[in-house]
Amino acid sequence: MNSTTFTSRPPAGDIRRDVKVIGLVGLAHSVSHFSQLLLAPLFPWLKEEFAVSYAELGLLMAIFFVVSCAVQAMSGFVVDRFGPRPVLFGGLGLLAIAAFGFAASPSYGVLAFFSVVAGAGNGVFHPVDYTLLNRKVHQSRLGHAFSVHGITGSLGWALAPAMLVPLTLAYSWRVALVCAGALALAVLAMVWFWRRELALDVMPVAKSATHVEQPEGKFNFMKIPAVWMCFAFFFFYAMSLSGVQAFAPEAARLLHDVPTHAAAMCLTIFMVCSACGMAVGGFLASDPTRCERIVGAGFGMSAALALVVGYADLAAMAVPLLFGAMGVCAGVAGPSRDLIVKRSAPDGATGRVYGVVYSGLDIGQAVAPLMFGTLMDLHRPAQVWLGIAVVQAVLIVSAFNVRRVRRTLLMPA
Repeated sequence: MNSTTFTSRPPAGDIRRDVKVIGLVGLAHSVSHFSQLLLAPLFPWLKEEFAVSYAELGLLMAIFFVVSCAVQAMSGFVVDRFGPRPVLFGGLGLLAIAAFGFAASPSYGVLAFFSVVAGAGNGVFHPVDYTLLNRKVHQSRLGHAFSVHGITGSLGWALAPAMLVPLTLAYSWRVALVCAGALALAVLAMVWFWRRELALDVMPVAKSATHVEQPEGKFNFMKIPAVWMCFAFFFFYAMSLSGVQAFAPEAARLLHDVPTHAAAMCLTIFMVCSACGMAVGGFLASDPTRCERIVGAGFGMSAALALVVGYADLAAMAVPLLFGAMGVCAGVAGPSRDLIVKRSAPDGATGRVYGVVYSGLDIGQAVAPLMFGTLMDLHRPAQVWLGIAVVQAVLIVSAFNVRRVRRTLLMPA
């Protein structure tokens, strides 16, 4: 095959193209994460506007992630068949439409409808992003590519409350959501302008000596046990993250009398510090053999800090600092988390594997808001933090199970 085609790994020295691809993919990824938190920072206003409970607000997030899960699993096949670029354009467009729809919603039912639209848009990003990064970025820079990918996602999460809450306080929650839709459209226009950098030929499924072999067939990758162990890992990871995003700031406010403005900034602090941790994690992930140990250390410390927030007697101003420390610990584990999946994915099935594995994220984020929202309605904020810690402990076990299954498959008979 000609070395100029996109199906070949770019040469190690082609740094400029790698930087462009990583930047464009990261920018789009930040919009995906930003859109996941379009509603959660606005829960106090939406609760009053539509006279609903915390559990009903959590249901909106559950709808979003259930739809995203289904779309993510299917979009992996579409990406492998038609390429990632058109799928990316469609996802960004749907997120913009959803934001404008939320802004115009006259009732809770309409919010639920546009949660479906937003979930459909969100579901395409992981199969698109990881197909582009794995096939267009040189192997020597993949750890840093995954690090940037995680950082931009965390910054998208951080931007949502930092942008939406001040706009809501200054104008209204509807104006804030209109601005969110305009942001998604602006990123879509930018990605369209640089679309040639994201061109990628369709690659047939092939066996690789560096991955677990699979027989021919579109669905046979689903017979690889490590793929389903990765799915379980991401399910528990998402439950933990969703608990932090949706209800942890409010639970901490109730437990430690944190001022409202400080509680509103806790999530942004967590996400910014998570991005900083991912920058460090990109260097640590340069050795794929220690990925599971990095994940275990990062989330182990994060779980311990969650128990401190939930059960220690803290000064109010210590709470944002602990959110930041948790963010750093979780962020360090981020790039290693993504490399765990890469090592379990057969060549030519990247979109499908990432689609199925990362649908675990969506299922976890669909379940968690209902669980943690119910605890909040029952006035048990400390148990929200206990739940976060327990789930993080379980996901550490899941990460090591991925390594155990992969080693078992690679051992000679």
